[in-house]
Formats: sequence, structure tokens, C-alpha cells
Amino acid sequence: MTAAPTWTRRRSLLLALGLAFALAISTVPAAGAVPPTAEQALTTLKVKGRAPKTGYSRDRFGAAWSDVDHNGCDTRNDILNRDLANKEWRPGTHDCVVVAGTVTDPYTGKGLTFAKARAADVQIDHVVALSDAWQKGAQQWDAAKRKAFANDPLELLAVDGPTNMRKGDGDTATWLPPNKSFRCAYVARQVAVKAKYGLWVTQAEHDAMARVLQRCPDQKLPTG
Repeated sequence: MTAAPTWTRRRSLLLALGLAFALAISTVPAAGAVPPTAEQALTTLKVKGRAPKTGYSRDRFGAAWSDVDHNGCDTRNDILNRDLANKEWRPGTHDCVVVAGTVTDPYTGKGLTFAKARAADVQIDHVVALSDAWQKGAQQWDAAKRKAFANDPLELLAVDGPTNMRKGDGDTATWLPPNKSFRCAYVARQVAVKAKYGLWVTQAEHDAMARVLQRCPDQKLPTG
């Protein structure tokens, strides 16, 4: 005589659990979904304090400029080939090793001439500095993910060497490009990188990003 009520209770519990599961699934964003603007994407980044820099070194992100996409060309030359115009290549490298070219530096707006003999004049910047990434989540990654991050074209730009040196490992709260017309695109790229890799921002960094992006609410996230 007690079996029916017991089954009824179990059935009710199973139905309730099924409904809860269905509701949970319906609220999960589709995999890979990205907010359409940088300002909206900023709201998805976690805000936390900066972790200690303890243990950081460039080597923790793998050997500099690996050929991670196995196209026969290292990442530095991949970015030079992407960003430079009027390129010349070292003979025998299948248009890989760039020895000369020109670029409009996004950080200053100046025209630059690249020559292999003065390679430091044009540097490949990690838009989110590796040290900054280390202190905001990357120290928890495995070596493969850190190597992928350091060689991701989304994270890299060919820029004026001296200006890049002045940037150092600063985040948006401490450094922005002197070229004000590029600031929206610069911050959007930082947001895109941090969203892609799950890095967090400090409160000061978040607020600085928000101030820049308020001036360009339609700024889209770059994809590469």
C-alpha cells in the first residue's frame, strides 16, 4: 500500500531534477559565443587582484618565436609578413625571413622602415605583456597553452621598438599608445586576448579599459 506514494515522490523528484537541468542548459551561452563589441566583452572578464610575479621568466612561455603552426616560418617572421609592406626576403627562405620592409607603427602613427640589420627598430609586441599574463592567470596554465599564447597572432603586433620598450609590461591602467586614434583598437585587442584565454583584469585595468571603450562603443573585437 506504500509503494505507490514512494514511486510518486521519486517521480516528482526526477521531474524536478530534469526541469532544473533543462533550465541550466538553456542559460549556458553557446560554445565560442563572443559578445559583438569590445565594450560588451569587457564585462565578461573577471576582476581580481594581481598575483605575485614569482616564478616568471620569458622561458615559461616557450622558446621565443617558435613555428607553432608548422608552416616552415617562425612566428616573428609570420607577423612581419602580415604587418609589413614592400617586403624583401632572404633568398632561399621561401618568402619567410623578412630582411626589409615598411610599416605604419600603430603605437605612434609614424612610418617605419624595417631592416634586418637594425631589427630592434621594429619589434613584435605581445599586446598583453607576458609578465602581465603570468600575474593574471597564465601561471596556472600548462607549458603548451603558454607557448600557444605567446605565439598567437591575435596577441602580436609589429611596432616601433623604442615605444615598445617604454611600454614594458604595463597594462591599460599604466600605459596606452601615444597614438590616440589607435587606443580603441589597442584596448579591444587586449580585451579579445584576455577573453580568449580566460585572463583576468585588475580593477584599475578594467576601469581604464572602460574609459577608453566608452569613446568607441561600436569597436569590434579583432579576430587575428
